[in-house]
Amino acid sequence: MGIEAVIKQLNEVYLGKGEVVRLCCTALLAEGHILLEDVPGTGKTLLAKAIAGSLDGSFSRIQFTADLLPSDVIGTDYFNMKTQGFDHRQGPIFANVVLIDEINRAVPRTQSALLEAMEERQVSIGGKTYPMPKPFFVIATQNPIESAGTFPLPDAQLDRFLISIPVGYPDAAEERELLLQVLTETRKHIEAVTSLASLQEAQAETRQVAIQDDVLDYMLGLVHATRAHASVEVGVSPRGAIALLRACQSYAYLAGRLYVIPEDVKAVAPYVLAHRISLTLEGGIKSTKANVVAHILDTVPVPVEG
Repeated sequence: MGIEAVIKQLNEVYLGKGEVVRLCCTALLAEGHILLEDVPGTGKTLLAKAIAGSLDGSFSRIQFTADLLPSDVIGTDYFNMKTQGFDHRQGPIFANVVLIDEINRAVPRTQSALLEAMEERQVSIGGKTYPMPKPFFVIATQNPIESAGTFPLPDAQLDRFLISIPVGYPDAAEERELLLQVLTETRKHIEAVTSLASLQEAQAETRQVAIQDDVLDYMLGLVHATRAHASVEVGVSPRGAIALLRACQSYAYLAGRLYVIPEDVKAVAPYVLAHRISLTLEGGIKSTKANVVAHILDTVPVPVEG
């Protein structure tokens, strides 16, 4: 059983959000981190725990709060009175899947403790470097920054997430089914449905998905358009371009194809690019990141399949 089993279980647990589930699994195959955004109560933590529980690996959950210290996340060296020497204590970040709940409730100093682990898959403590387990995923949830007691994530932190997904509310039929499951106590129990070895094999296959020159140029056209747009102060970086490439390969792989088509690019671009841009106070369209990316997708020519 592989990634298909993970998708099936997530759809049974997280009702009515098939595209959100597909995007999350896209990030898993691309070896990227996931940021789930929306108001409290929309099931962000449930989805993150379901993803972690579907994989046969180590799991850790960190509740971010304003008083959380960097050492509470990555660990620290401490003096052992018995041995009269320094010992190392690993923090909860050392797991295959790390759920960071309400990431924007921690102060920027604690948020920045994640940067090295998320990008380089290692942590430096006391002059020594400790590698993260393989595979390593961070799944973070975030409430809107208008919520009391939250701190906006810096651009460098946002750029570490391969994909950012606004979860949204379920539709009426799916929410009714959710309530019925609660009433009858028939909600699905989450269990590991694939091994880490199987996931890593799928990740390796994903990297072999082909991208034709015209599709690659289309991806670059979208990235460059973010840098030239009137409403954008800082556009998508080369790291973001690589993230778009990997996400497109994964999305195509989940569709059963070994090549990327323009529709794959259009499907993942809003979730890969929007959180990577910084807006100006000017511009000719309503200035939200999602609207800017939508405008770019409408204006950059799409290659014609031949």
